Amino acid sequence: MKKTFVLFAVLLALVLGINQSIFAQNEPVLYFCEKYGSDGEIGVSDRFTTGYLTVMVKCDYALDLEDCSIQFDKYNTRSKKFEYYKKFSYVVEPDMKYIYFAKNDESDMKFEEPGFYRVFLLDDRDKTVASALIEIID
Repeated sequence: MKKTFVLFAVLLALVLGINQSIFAQNEPVLYFCEKYGSDGEIGVSDRFTTGYLTVMVKCDYALDLEDCSIQFDKYNTRSKKFEYYKKFSYVVEPDMKYIYFAKNDESDMKFEEPGFYRVFLLDDRDKTVASALIEIID
């Protein structure tokens, strides 16, 4: 009786699970490129040399953000933890689904040191909207 119940439970789980999709990353997606311009995204990667980069965020729905920020946390190899590195504030339109964050007059979105960074898009309450990892090399 026990074996029949377990077999039935496993089969039911398999049948119900067939219709569900599993995605590696949920929306929105944060990623990086060398620059964004009239030709679109140039040099998309997750590994770059030191210097200025553009942070991209793409979503199928409006992000509903106005005041937001991009925060860099750098991996400390001694403590084996990510530590706060820099933060940049931005004002965007709530209906935006596709945003690029780049160097402007008020920010210096520059990765100056090689290492691994965790990059966050944060809302006005510092809640994570999207995040990604990036490696900076010399």
